[in-house]
Amino acid sequence: MKRIAIAGGTGFVGSHLARALAARGDQVLVFTRNVKNQVRKGARGLPEQVELCEWDPLSNGAWQEALDGMDVVIQLAGEVLVGRRYTESLKQEFYSSRVTSTERLVDGIERAKQKPSVFVCGSAIGYYGADRGTTVLDETSDAGDDFLAKLCVDWEAAARRAEGFGVRVVSARIGIVLARGGGALDQMALPFKFFVGGPIGSGKQVVSWIHIDDAVEIFLRCVDDAALAGPVNVTAPQPASNAELSRAIGRALGSPAWLKVPGFALKAMFGEGAQPILGGQWVVPAVMLQHGFQFRHPEVGEAVNHALKA
Repeated sequence: MKRIAIAGGTGFVGSHLARALAARGDQVLVFTRNVKNQVRKGARGLPEQVELCEWDPLSNGAWQEALDGMDVVIQLAGEVLVGRRYTESLKQEFYSSRVTSTERLVDGIERAKQKPSVFVCGSAIGYYGADRGTTVLDETSDAGDDFLAKLCVDWEAAARRAEGFGVRVVSARIGIVLARGGGALDQMALPFKFFVGGPIGSGKQVVSWIHIDDAVEIFLRCVDDAALAGPVNVTAPQPASNAELSRAIGRALGSPAWLKVPGFALKAMFGEGAQPILGGQWVVPAVMLQHGFQFRHPEVGEAVNHALKA
C-alpha cells in the first residue's frame, strides 16, 4: 500500500486515476480548492476512503504539510485548454494553474522531512507544437514554439526541480483521452447525436489519442516502476486522422459522419484557441513500448466504441 497525494484528483483523468489507486488498496489524498463544494457535488464519484484536502495551488501554506510522508505525489491540476477562445488573461490562468501550482507542490516536497519517492506530473503532447503534420514524434523529439508548447516546457521544468531532492520525476505527456463523462470525446460526440457530426477542418490532421483505461494503467506504471523517469508519452501506439476518429464516433453512435466543420469557423470562434483543434501531432509512446506495456485498446474504432458504450 502506498500513500498517494493527487492534485487535480477531482478532474477528468485524475478522478479515474484516484478510483483505480483506491481500488488496489492505496491510501489516496486528493487536493481540491473547495472541499465543501466537492463533497456537495460528490467529487466525481470518488470512493469514501479517498480523503480530500483543501489547497491553494498558487500559494505556499499549511496544506503543504500533507505532502510530508507521502510515497507518491501526482500533479494533474490545470484549467481546461480546449474549446475556449484564448485571451491574455485566460492564457495566464492556463499557465498559473499548471506551472505555478507545480512550483508550489515542489516547494512542499522540498520542505517535507519524509519526501516522496516519485513525482508524476502531467504534461501534454502540446509540448511538440500544435501542428507537426506526419512527423513521428517520440519522447526525444524537440519541443514546439507556440504558446502551448512553451507552457508544457515550463511545466516540465517546474516538475524537474524535485529531482534535486532525490525524487524520481515523470512528465506524462497526455494525448486526447477517450472516455465518457468529460474530456474531448464528449465534445466531439455531441454533434453526432444530432446527426450533424463530421471531420473538423481538413480532417487530415493527426490525432494522438488514448483510451482512459490505458491512460490510467500508464500512470500506475509510472507510479510503480522505478525504471520510468523523464518524459513519457501517454498515447496509443497508432494515431488516427481526425476523419478516421470522426467515422469511428459515427459508427459507435449509428450516425453519419459527413458534415465537415470548416476550419475558418473554428478560427472565428476560438482565435488562437483553434490551433490545438485544427493542428495535429503524430506522437508515439516509445518509452512505454520499450518497457513492454500492453495496450488494452490499441485500435481507434474499438477504443471509441468501448468508451462511448462503457
